[in-house]
Amino acid sequence: MKGNVLEISDISAMLGIRKRDANKGDNGHGLLLAGSREMPGAACMAAAAALRGGIGTLKVMCPEAARETLSRLPEAMVLPIPGSGWAALEEAFLLRELFHATALAIGPGIGREAETDRVLLWLLAAKKPTVIDADGLFALSRLENKSSVLHENVILTPHFGEMARLCGCTVSKVKEKQGSLAREKAEEWGCTVLLKGPESVIAGPDGSYAWNVTGNAGLAKGGSGDVLAGIALAMLGQRLPPFDAACCAAYLLGTSADEALALLRERMLMARDVTEMIAFTLENSVYRPK
Repeated sequence: MKGNVLEISDISAMLGIRKRDANKGDNGHGLLLAGSREMPGAACMAAAAALRGGIGTLKVMCPEAARETLSRLPEAMVLPIPGSGWAALEEAFLLRELFHATALAIGPGIGREAETDRVLLWLLAAKKPTVIDADGLFALSRLENKSSVLHENVILTPHFGEMARLCGCTVSKVKEKQGSLAREKAEEWGCTVLLKGPESVIAGPDGSYAWNVTGNAGLAKGGSGDVLAGIALAMLGQRLPPFDAACCAAYLLGTSADEALALLRERMLMARDVTEMIAFTLENSVYRPK
């Protein structure tokens, strides 16, 4: 796929049909590192989106202070960090969970403390399919040699400001060079880059790229990125290649927002409304294309 605009037929082909005899193990064991005392909701939204996106099982690792918010999602297993926050996370505790996980995500609501840098490095060292979003991207921006730790199983999901920080350039340059910059950095860093905007570009390390034009202004609110990260985690859990997973996540987020928009309009649309429309989108648009 070379620079085309994603259509429903592309997404249907990437996703395929779930086998009737599939079990939860076939659809991935996701591990999401998210949330903090100040931002427990980010973890909750990302987790809900991963579950709606079809992940087989999901564990959410979070500080103890975020546990209560995540208890609203009984389908998710919660792994509170022993101690007060991410600084208290011990490598051995994380490695036990990394061993069993088939897909990883880090970033929504974890905060920007320096301690998150080492957590990110532990995840990347596992070389498993991984989504890096939000504050995970902030931690990545503090690393000098990104290509030495990133790998072909990684999906980065920056918006324009996060991409500018990663590249050490201005936001205006990112907007002006969105497509070419995403392709350049995907090849340089050896990973998939989903550069979000009114139109999003997905670029793979092999030079593949595609544009997603679904979505609307209702997504210009806090929480939309958390939902995208959760969907991408679900796609990776279901064994989609990172480039395909990023394409499906971008398309499903936008199309689900369009479905919700028909009822709520832009200003009333909330991130969790989009999550609730993911099942509708999959059933009526992807699996039953018009």
